[in-house]
Amino acid sequence: MTFKNNVTFFVGENGSGKSTLLESIGDNCGFNLNGGNRNNIYGDNNSSLSPYIRLSWFPKIKNGFFFRAESFYNFASYLDQLNEQTEENVYKPYGGISLHKQSHGESFLSLFNNRFNNSDALYLLDEPEAALSPTKQLVLLKIIRDLSLNNNVQFIIATHSPILLGYPDSTIFSFDGECITEIDYEMTDHYQITKYFLENRKGMLTHLFDE
Repeated sequence: MTFKNNVTFFVGENGSGKSTLLESIGDNCGFNLNGGNRNNIYGDNNSSLSPYIRLSWFPKIKNGFFFRAESFYNFASYLDQLNEQTEENVYKPYGGISLHKQSHGESFLSLFNNRFNNSDALYLLDEPEAALSPTKQLVLLKIIRDLSLNNNVQFIIATHSPILLGYPDSTIFSFDGECITEIDYEMTDHYQITKYFLENRKGMLTHLFDE
């Protein structure tokens, strides 16, 4: 696989392997797979696929973050424990307040806005739309755009969101076939099903419920 753009998406049904590959990339970067970077040490942290892939990059990336929506609670709890063990303000890079004291969506955006600030960095996001409303997903798109244009960073994102997938000048890899293939946005199920539903809502639901 060649990552030729600043933003790459992995799409596919659950169990298709997109998160597994994202994990293996994060493991090879030294990021904590529960959520975090090289400096966050907690929880089980290994990828079964990692030993079987090799990354080729120049320059080698040391900065970045692995974000996983389903384990974000554990990451927020880790920060709370860390804050109790030190006099430093652990929350400063995360908006200055415990992530647990913010709503789920606010805590996601707080992390993206405040923690994603390194140049020459790789950000791996596993279903970041999980707690974001459509409006907040647009906010995330703006964050991604600003960082990719101004900070020379790369995003690899596993997602089910047709909104996020609409990001311009990105690469989309589909995991639904026998091989991983590059696919146009308009050819994804996410786009086609959403478009058909919005244009034919009553007919689609009538057909669905009558089956």
